[in-house]
Formats: sequence, structure tokens, C-alpha cells
Amino acid sequence: MNTATVVERAAQMLDDPGAGELSLASVAESFGVRPPSLYRHVDGLPALRRAIMLRAKEELAQELGRATVGLSRDDAVRELAGAYRQWALAHPGQYPLTVRAPRPGDEDDAAVSSAILEVVFAVLAGYGLREDDAVDATRFLRSALHGFVALETGGAFELPVNVEQSFTRLTDSVAAALTNWSSARGN
Repeated sequence: MNTATVVERAAQMLDDPGAGELSLASVAESFGVRPPSLYRHVDGLPALRRAIMLRAKEELAQELGRATVGLSRDDAVRELAGAYRQWALAHPGQYPLTVRAPRPGDEDDAAVSSAILEVVFAVLAGYGLREDDAVDATRFLRSALHGFVALETGGAFELPVNVEQSFTRLTDSVAAALTNWSSARGN
């Protein structure tokens, strides 16, 4: 057992709806050890949750990067959106840890958060969006994706219409909005 193993196990437990509330005791039990044994690897539950958050943001950034490499504009947006959704659905307990901005002074969080932002900015650059326009467009894109994912993982999509169709329409609408983003400001 090492720190990475403890964090990975705790992240898996966080994603398991049947695992109950994440605690040092539950993580220790999963390894067959007593909770004090974990303190060699993590400095309490807040530190463990922070480590899971850093790992989750890094993994999400990698997934988004892989999904969008070599693509541009609408294709890149659709693949980014799909990768974002699939990662969130596969990691429902970790996903909420990825949506917060980094806390001031937390350089590790700033670095992994920046990695996600770099992928998004690279996709938006395909539409000619930079600086303030890219920030506004990032907020728009994240709001659309987070809203859909939060509702879907929360069990809110029970109407008898195909959810995949709804997601496709969402991503097509986002891509269309980004295509027209600069002209909407009169640029």
C-alpha cells in the first residue's frame, strides 16, 4: 500500500453508490487495516479528498485532451463534450470535485485546473475565440455540459425521449453558438 494506491481506492469507493459515505475507516477497512495505518499515506480525510480531486482533474484533462487531439471546431466541441460526459458518468462521485475553481494559493490545484482549461481554450481557438471571448465561451460551454451532466447523474432525465438525442442536440447547439460567437459581439 502506498499513497497512490490509497487515493485510487478511495476514488473508486467515492464512485461506488453502494459504498456509503467516504471515510478513513471505510478506506482502511477496504485494505484490511486500521485507520491509523492510513496516516502514513494521507493526512486525514480532507487531505484524501484533495488528493482525489487533484487526481480526478488530471484524469479529466487527459481524457479531454485525448478526445480532441487533431480535431477542430464543431468536431472538437462534440468530442470534448462527449468525453466530459462519459468521464462524469463513469466517475459520479469524483465528478463534483472537478467543477470548483482552484483555491487561492493551491498551486497543485491551479496546475491541474489549468490543464483542463488549456484543452478547452485550444478547442475554442478553432473558432477564433481568445482572451475575454474565450473566457465567456468557456463559461457557456461548461455551464451547458455541467448542467446536462448534473441533471443526468441526478436522475432528472426520466421523460421517454432518448437522452443521447438530447445530448446530441445540446452539443450541436453549443457548436452553433460558438460558430456565431464573434459575430454576436459585432466583431
